[in-house]
Amino acid sequence: MPCFTLTDVARDLWIDSFAVHAADLGQLDVPPWSVTKRTLRGGRRDGVDLIRVDNGRLSFSVVPTRGMGLWRGHYQGNRLGWRSPVLDGPVHPRLVNQEGWGGLGWLDGFDELMVRCGLGHNGPPYREGDRTYTLHGKIANLPAHFVSVQIDEAPPHAITIEGQVDEAHLFGVQIRLTTRITTFPGANRLIVRDELTPLGDSPGQAMLLYHWNFGPPYLDEGARLVAPIKTLVPQTATAAEGVGRFDVYDAPQPGRAEQVYHTELHGEGPDGRTLAMLRNRAGDRAVVLRFSKEQLPCFTLWKRTGGLNEGYVTGLEPATNYPNPSPFERSRGRFAPLSPGQSFVAETTLEILDTPSAVSSVESEVFALQRLGPPTIHPTPVEPFVPGRG
Repeated sequence: MPCFTLTDVARDLWIDSFAVHAADLGQLDVPPWSVTKRTLRGGRRDGVDLIRVDNGRLSFSVVPTRGMGLWRGHYQGNRLGWRSPVLDGPVHPRLVNQEGWGGLGWLDGFDELMVRCGLGHNGPPYREGDRTYTLHGKIANLPAHFVSVQIDEAPPHAITIEGQVDEAHLFGVQIRLTTRITTFPGANRLIVRDELTPLGDSPGQAMLLYHWNFGPPYLDEGARLVAPIKTLVPQTATAAEGVGRFDVYDAPQPGRAEQVYHTELHGEGPDGRTLAMLRNRAGDRAVVLRFSKEQLPCFTLWKRTGGLNEGYVTGLEPATNYPNPSPFERSRGRFAPLSPGQSFVAETTLEILDTPSAVSSVESEVFALQRLGPPTIHPTPVEPFVPGRG
């Protein structure tokens, strides 16, 4: 298997630019894939490493400087991601003051297709003793210390970007994220497989939320969330106002407040395989997330249908926990336990659909899971999904 190391801090190795193409490895019978790496210059992106993967049909960018998150992507000419007010990203972490704006400074760099929230905590800012914990944790603003590109010579010729990011400090969290982001020549999907390994000698715990974010053309007036809902709870009174239409999206409305819904989905098999789909109004385009409830038991829907230039976006968020204050989530046992010598693994697959028949086929999958039981929809916030409610 050809393997190219782009960054290895332990060996003091760093490659500024890189390119490999299918033809370079004699793979002439597959779509013309490529992997390239460059360092961005200018503005707030100055110094950010960007790896672009193009499998001949689907392209996406990995940002090692920002926790191995996924930046923009394209599929058959359609954009994957959203139009964030952060127009000059990806923003270098050194320019993100997470303690700013009352602990909401994380938003200064938020523009990804997929950003991880964690690992020590996620959710809103909170104080515990004399410490302040900022929005969604640190992992998205920590650079990778190891990055490599791996290409399988045997069919189906997997293309994998591997990275390692450490969230570790004395008297606190000590966790290594090892991620493998994989696609295949000509495929309509990519797979994110994350392994969390404790670096310390004592048992610990982690929280991990995948913030997958989508805008047009998959999000439009009349677009729908299609998911096998078991239980759904609005997070706030504002979300409760729209609970009757939680699965339907409106046209952009400047100034509109966000609405957040915490859900439990139906799953099947020993690991609780499940899925969630965002389909456009016409039903000829969609994005699908597939994951395991055993690994990621919580699913949050974030609707932010503001103006197009304010952030017209929805977040599909499988996670170990809900984005409530972390002390509440820990008290409810919603975290990944970590023991020395053992690892926690989570895998999420993104599929992109571009035909009515493909969208209809996934809808049939969801309807089959929904037969496991009708959804329970709570009209107001309730425990144990939201703290301090009846």
